[in-house]
Amino acid sequence: MEHRQQSGTLVGKVAFVTGGSRGMGAAIVKRLAAEGAAVAFTHSGNRTDSATAVVSEVEEAGGYAEAIVADNRNARDLSLAIEQVADRYGKIDILVNNAGIFLYKGTQESSLEEFDELVDVNIRAVFIAMRDASRLMPAGGRIITIGSNVADRVTDGNMGLYGMSKSALIGLTKGMAREMGPHNITVNLVQPGPVDTEMNPADSEMACETVGAMAISRYGTTGEIAGLVAYLASEESQFITGTAITIDGGYNS
Repeated sequence: MEHRQQSGTLVGKVAFVTGGSRGMGAAIVKRLAAEGAAVAFTHSGNRTDSATAVVSEVEEAGGYAEAIVADNRNARDLSLAIEQVADRYGKIDILVNNAGIFLYKGTQESSLEEFDELVDVNIRAVFIAMRDASRLMPAGGRIITIGSNVADRVTDGNMGLYGMSKSALIGLTKGMAREMGPHNITVNLVQPGPVDTEMNPADSEMACETVGAMAISRYGTTGEIAGLVAYLASEESQFITGTAITIDGGYNS
């Protein structure tokens, strides 16, 4: 499908974003589209209204986005969504692994089912998307995964398993960067800290304590995360690969 956006750093590029109906994912979709990319994003079926709103906002701004129902817990769903986009456009230039789930529970209280779900969404789905999309990427492709600063610093006993699921992405990113380097495809990890979203609002009960631990005394914005992703997706970042970039207002400093 044609779209009207004819300027920006990503004109002519095709982006695939997992979990793009709200929060950081929605901001990433909008920013990539604003830079000229045609953006397809996934969402679970219960996010149809918010996904439709994201598409409408992008189109009103002159860009192109499409929403695809695909559950990251289902490997076949994710693979088919990637195939669908590649069949339509002939390629995928940019993959953004954004979809993820949060578990705030100690190891002793966590069930095997909760552990399995955390691994399925936060690690297994990232592997599937990397594997399938990279096969369809031309030279100059970009693979970007959204992790968490918790991968480097777990400050709460209830975040050990979540931190485990995000720290695994560091090794996966480094290995994939080595694998894709000869194909001129970069692979990087973005590790956000506290960001103002529906799931983690800046006015929550825990926000005051969180901000007190940061060098910059405020929550980040989804736009700031999207800006870093857009940079990593651009030509200017072509010498950056295998790197985890923490963007957390100095929480981990």
